[in-house]
Amino acid sequence: MSAKFLLRVAGTLLLAWAAAAACVALHTPLPWMLGPLVATSVLSMAGAPTESWGPLRNGGQWAIGAALGLYFTPEVSALVGSLWWAIVLGIGWALLLGWGFGAWLYRLHAPRMHGVPASMLRSTSYFAGAIGAASEMTLLSERENARTDLVAASHSLRLLIVTITIPFALQWSGLQGLDILIPTVRDVSWPGLALLALLTGAGALVMDRLGRANPWFMGAMLVSMAVTMAGLHLSAVPQAVVNAAQLVIGVSLGVRFRAEFLHTAPRWLASVAVGTFGLMGICAAFAAVLAWATGLPWVTLLLGTSPGGITEMAITAKVLQLGVPVVTAFQVCRLIAVLMLVGPMFRRIYPPTEGGSAI
Repeated sequence: MSAKFLLRVAGTLLLAWAAAAACVALHTPLPWMLGPLVATSVLSMAGAPTESWGPLRNGGQWAIGAALGLYFTPEVSALVGSLWWAIVLGIGWALLLGWGFGAWLYRLHAPRMHGVPASMLRSTSYFAGAIGAASEMTLLSERENARTDLVAASHSLRLLIVTITIPFALQWSGLQGLDILIPTVRDVSWPGLALLALLTGAGALVMDRLGRANPWFMGAMLVSMAVTMAGLHLSAVPQAVVNAAQLVIGVSLGVRFRAEFLHTAPRWLASVAVGTFGLMGICAAFAAVLAWATGLPWVTLLLGTSPGGITEMAITAKVLQLGVPVVTAFQVCRLIAVLMLVGPMFRRIYPPTEGGSAI
């Protein structure tokens, strides 16, 4: 690791802290994540030498996962368990919506992208539209001979739009969710915190060794959930640690948007941006139907079914007190299902021809 790299990381973190402090002063939503995210992405696209360090991002996801798991008391877990049918509907909805978005992208760009084979554009559109994690969707698309640069750019842009738009809209609207579902442990106990960190860190390492998606977030959260559901109250996660975790996560998202991002098929990115706003509107309507069927607040189900990332939507729910366990359960189950099903669905919907390419 070079000194130049470390200086870039330090400079980016200093910039992110200044942006977060400014957002705190301006009373914006999620200041510790959105401030660094916006500032880092703007400067990265302008060509500034911003940099994110993987271990810091992993540590941030570890801290957020451990903090979110503390919400899953036995009573809350029973509530989430009673919503299994709504979660299944949410999974089916996400798969259908992702397929529809991909089909729309294909129909829109097939007449224009003459230099791209039809089979490649089909797989590119499908995986760009899938409602899943960016890195995993990009990896799956590579196996199907897709344009991975367009898939990665699509997911990064969609995540940026959703992560910025929804928190601001919710704060300005003043909507409330299940804010009564708070962690049972709100005081910091340093011995308990050390044990919680040890246990959740071990869970993250196991998930990482198994090659699972989002291992530092998922592993830490699952262990924290298990501890909480067992009735053990070790410690809360200090707010300063949660803020720092949001900051490094915001930075890790922002540095994806390099200067060359703006030159990556502008029409493609424009259609992804327009489609993302459409997805949010459609998901809002679907959340309203689920709210009517379950009796839960619409805003909680909006976050649970939105086309955003699990970490970002869970952080939004935590900071704005909008029903962390419900949002997390919907997003986690959707992520697992999408990762398992989106590849087989592609091969079933678009079976390969005799030449070996998708129809």
